[in-house]
Amino acid sequence: MKKKPQAKSLSGVHVLVGRARHQAGALSAGLRKLGAEVIEIPFIEIRKPRSYKPLDTALKNLRDYDWLILTSVNGVEAVWERMGRLRLTREALKHLKVTAIGPATKEAIEKRGVRVDVVPERYVAESVVASLREQVRGKRVLLARAKVARDVIPRELRELGARVDVVEAYETVVPQKSRTKLRTILKDLTKRPDVITFTSSSTVRNFVALSERGRGRPRHTGIRFASIGPVTSATLRELGLPVDIEAKEYTIPGLIEAIVKGRKTQIPRD
Repeated sequence: MKKKPQAKSLSGVHVLVGRARHQAGALSAGLRKLGAEVIEIPFIEIRKPRSYKPLDTALKNLRDYDWLILTSVNGVEAVWERMGRLRLTREALKHLKVTAIGPATKEAIEKRGVRVDVVPERYVAESVVASLREQVRGKRVLLARAKVARDVIPRELRELGARVDVVEAYETVVPQKSRTKLRTILKDLTKRPDVITFTSSSTVRNFVALSERGRGRPRHTGIRFASIGPVTSATLRELGLPVDIEAKEYTIPGLIEAIVKGRKTQIPRD
């Protein structure tokens, strides 16, 4: 049986949460419950796409698709918001097989009364492809996702014989209002966090852009970098940042558990 983190096991630990403001709640609440002091500075902002035309066109023609793939809660929210605008009900999805990249996305879909047929064992694009390998040849697939995202799913599903349409459901941008707050807190030794969390590759890239690490290179002495999973970790390393903590289960609860375990092996950094 999986052990739950002990109450107040993060007492005195200052954790910087960089999720989009409207999504920080679950991570922040989970950390506070364990006694952590949470600082919220969003590294990412979710915006509507410049045009909904490609998404709306796809939704109006859902009857032509066999599969719908959603890779984030943001994607779910965007799809259902547009369906509402187009006066489409969940009945329009009834014939589709639906894939969700992980439990949070699955929960968001099921809350809207739609069954999820496939959730991959590992919550990354490669595992989505592996889960669908024997099921998509000759099928038409709709993938609704962020404007900028890895092309693993459409590329590999096409190689397997699927016809894949990728539509932009939302975009992620750098929240410029966070720049001064982040740079100030990183420079102030009395306020800087013990742990910084990263929940996607976009949060990593935007952190670098916001902290302007290339100019003046703020020091990260004593700060631990916590990643939600291997894709995010790869981006951290690609940009010259360490991976001190990585979740074994690529979810918010998994990230919190990893931070608790990681506290026991803290190593100061130059």
